[in-house]
Amino acid sequence: MIAVIFITARFNPVVNAQIPPEIFGDVTIQHPFSPDPLILRGMSGGSVEGSKIAGKIQTPITGVCKGFMEQKPSHKLKLVGEFKYLKLLVQGPADTTMIIKGPGGTWCNDDFDGKNPGIVGEWISGDYQIWIGSYKQHESLPYSLTITQGK
Repeated sequence: MIAVIFITARFNPVVNAQIPPEIFGDVTIQHPFSPDPLILRGMSGGSVEGSKIAGKIQTPITGVCKGFMEQKPSHKLKLVGEFKYLKLLVQGPADTTMIIKGPGGTWCNDDFDGKNPGIVGEWISGDYQIWIGSYKQHESLPYSLTITQGK
């Protein structure tokens, strides 16, 4: 089976998956994808409370909806087909938060791996919106978002 991966940056497509994506890149993947891990970059933060983005204060299992974010998602992830296991992990110089909205619901996380947010599990096919937040309003911090099929 041949895996297909497309990486796009808003208004500026990236043709070769080996080239680091532009900041705030969007991605479409199907199982299996390469390279794995896939890394997107961005700047966290904004003026909107995470609970307003999520429409709730907390999500079962994954955690509280904290932080401040932009109204528009930081990234869009399109999954072509089901993923039995997929992990999204944010890494940055300070404590960040994450909210994901998709066809199966809304998930929030704060401290999956130390001070880094992450969401792991089985994912259904569809379009997902991802917000990366900072604890202080209007604070922007660089981060990387790792997407992997590896456990």
